Amino acid sequence: MDELNVVNLYNKTSDKKVNGFSKDIDSSLRIVTDYDKLECDYEWIDLMEETIPYIDNILRSPNRFIVNEEDVIKVELAKRVTVESIKHLAKNTNLIEDFDKKTGDVRPAKILNITKEESYNTYENRLIYSLIQNMKIFIEMHKSDMVSETNEKNDKSFEYNASSSVGNEKIDITMNINSRYAKKHRETNDTGMSLDARLEKLNNDIAMLCGSEVYKMIDKLHLSLVVPPIKKTNLIRKNVNFQYAMKLWDYLHESHDSSTTRKKDKQDFMDDGQYKSLVDETFMLNYLVLDSLNAKEVTPEEKGAVQEKIVHNMVNQVMKLNGNISEDQLKDIVGQQYTIIKYKSVTSDREIRNIFKEHIDKYIEKLGELRI
Repeated sequence: MDELNVVNLYNKTSDKKVNGFSKDIDSSLRIVTDYDKLECDYEWIDLMEETIPYIDNILRSPNRFIVNEEDVIKVELAKRVTVESIKHLAKNTNLIEDFDKKTGDVRPAKILNITKEESYNTYENRLIYSLIQNMKIFIEMHKSDMVSETNEKNDKSFEYNASSSVGNEKIDITMNINSRYAKKHRETNDTGMSLDARLEKLNNDIAMLCGSEVYKMIDKLHLSLVVPPIKKTNLIRKNVNFQYAMKLWDYLHESHDSSTTRKKDKQDFMDDGQYKSLVDETFMLNYLVLDSLNAKEVTPEEKGAVQEKIVHNMVNQVMKLNGNISEDQLKDIVGQQYTIIKYKSVTSDREIRNIFKEHIDKYIEKLGELRI
C-alpha cells in the first residue's frame, strides 16, 4: 500500500467525489472567545532596585545638626557649668542664694543647664523618610495588580456540526475544540530572577532601610511626611545620592495609575466566513481519511485479470492494423519487444559498470606509478 498522506488522499479521490462532497456540505460553526488581561508596567521595580543603594548611602551618612536644650535646674543637679550658664546667672541675680563679699564667692540656688544633642530632624532626612514610605505604599497598591496578572484569561472554543453526502453515502461530524490559557512562568530580568523573587528582595531591602538609626529616629517623632513641591536645597541639588532619590520620587508621584492597563474582550457568534470554510475543508479531509479505510490491496487474481485485459486490447489493436498477420508473426513481434524491454535495464547497468571499472583501473595504475 502506498504511503498515506494528504496529497495521496486527494490524488486517489476523483474530482467528482470531492466536488460533490463540498457542494453538499451543510455546516454551522459557533466561536466563543473570552480574553481578560491586565498589562502591567514594572519599570518601577527596576527604578527602585537601582535607587536603593543610593538611599542606603544617604542613611549611612545622614545630614544632622546640634540641638541645645536649655533648662534652669538646681545647682546640685547640674552636670556641667558653661560660659552660657555664668552669663545667664549674671542676668538673673534672683537665682543667687548667697554672696560672700570678702571672697567674692557666689552660691547660686539654680543655674542654667545646657545639653547638646545631635538631631537628624532635617528636611533632607525627612524627605528620604517620606520617600521610603511612598515606596512601601506604592508596592502595596500594585501588589494586587501582580496577582491579577497571573489570573490572565485567554480562552477560545468552537463547536462545529456538519453533514454531507457522496452518492448514497451520508456523512456527518460533530467537533468541539477548547483552548485554555495557563500562564506558568513570570517574566525574569537579566539576572534570571523571577518577578516574585525580585519583589521579595525589594521588600527585604526596604526593611533594611527601615532598620537604620535615622529612619527609626524620625519614625518615633511621628513627623508629617514631606509633600511636593520639594525644596531644592544645595544638598538635594548637588549630591549624587539625592539626585537618584529625586528621580524615583518624581516617578512615584507621576505614575500612580499609569502602570496598568486592562484589556477585556468576550465574543460568542456564529461564523459564516473564512473560519467556517477552513473547518469545512477539514471535514472533507477527515472524510477522505475515513473513505481510505475501504481501499483494498490488489490480489494476484485481480492483477491477472488486468494483464489479460491489457493483452487483449493490444492484440486487438495489432489485428486492426494488419488483419492478415499470422500467429507466428505476432509471437515474433511480441517476443522481440519483450526481449528489448526486459534486458534494456540490465544492458544499461552492465555498460555503466564497465565504464566505471575502466576508470578505476586507470586510477589504480596512476597510483602505482606515483609509488614507483
